[in-house]
Amino acid sequence: MGFMDSMKQMGDLKKMRDQAMEVQKKLSAIKITVEHKGVTVVLTADQKVVSIDGDMEPSKVTEAVNEALKQSQKIAAEEMRGLMGGMGLPGM
Repeated sequence: MGFMDSMKQMGDLKKMRDQAMEVQKKLSAIKITVEHKGVTVVLTADQKVVSIDGDMEPSKVTEAVNEALKQSQKIAAEEMRGLMGGMGLPGM
């Protein structure tokens, strides 16, 4: 592997890092609201809780948060699939 190959790889890594940071920024701006059994959970697609409101029975809160997390994971997976698809990585 020559110097030029190393430089190209560094450039490719920087591009991938920049794209990942862009996706992370996009995910942090997406808000997901889930209403479940009298509990409303709002979180971002990068899985930061914004608020929890309603019936604060622990089991209901747990179920609502888990549902919101599931939805955020789906959105994050879709965003990452778009990022990986543009990189030409095998198996993605």
